[in-house]
Amino acid sequence: MTNPIPIRMGGYGPPTTGFSKSIKFIGDRLQQQFGDRIDVKYCWNIMDFGYKAEEILWLVESGVLTLGYQSSSYLTDRVPELSFVDLPFLFTDNDHARGAMDGALGRRLVQAIESKCGFRILGWYENGFRHISNRVRTIRMPADLNGIAIRVLPSQIQARTFELLGAKPMIMDLTDAIRMIKAGEIDAQENPLTNTVTYGVHKFHRFHTISNHFYISRPIFLHRPTFDAWPADLQQAMQKAVTDSVAFQRELHVKEEEDAERAIKAEGCEIVTLDAAQHDAFATAVQPIYAEARKLLGDELFKLT
Repeated sequence: MTNPIPIRMGGYGPPTTGFSKSIKFIGDRLQQQFGDRIDVKYCWNIMDFGYKAEEILWLVESGVLTLGYQSSSYLTDRVPELSFVDLPFLFTDNDHARGAMDGALGRRLVQAIESKCGFRILGWYENGFRHISNRVRTIRMPADLNGIAIRVLPSQIQARTFELLGAKPMIMDLTDAIRMIKAGEIDAQENPLTNTVTYGVHKFHRFHTISNHFYISRPIFLHRPTFDAWPADLQQAMQKAVTDSVAFQRELHVKEEEDAERAIKAEGCEIVTLDAAQHDAFATAVQPIYAEARKLLGDELFKLT
């Protein structure tokens, strides 16, 4: 009997998160279909083993892991096209964003990633709309961000966005951000509510603003030489399992955001939601970034939203 095909899947959150449950969904589906032809194992949170969250990229690209996920912003230095989906207020709602990422825009970004990196991209998990939390004061208008040091993802467009809003953006990995938030060394961060609760930030930040300023996806990427060497039936089954897990994860994400909002309130924190005028004030303040993005990226990607 031939040795089973090893499949190692990993992420950077505990097994209770929707992302972990979604890669388990993939593994369960494949295990049901292929039985002892494959050997599936998981590393739920690489940070538990001393890695930074961003290191999942090389863990997959080097073949240590077969499959992983990571916010697209972490690849913008290698794949400039991905910075397009870091633009603020690009999508109006989940349906708009999902349609774009599952459609022509997502296909174009997959092409860009695969042309520059050693990955196969099989789908897009939803990290979702991001919101601001901080330890200093209530944020309702751009002026309220003046002078506040805020952690952002490794994206120059995200950093520029918060510069335009008057904040002091600090690009750093999630691992460092969690440590500095707990130590009170940075004032603010921005994340979906789910991430804010998963990483315990709500225990250190009293003020939360539902700003919906970015919508971020997490590509599901595989080690390309491994995937390409698989038999066709396993490749096809993996693609189908990933596609179904995306729908599964997105449903989980909606409920996770609701649960996270309750957890933040239970911690005694303040949550404010921008009204239409406040939202427009934020959107107006960041408008210069669109001209800058067109100069950097051209017009093609704008036509795909």
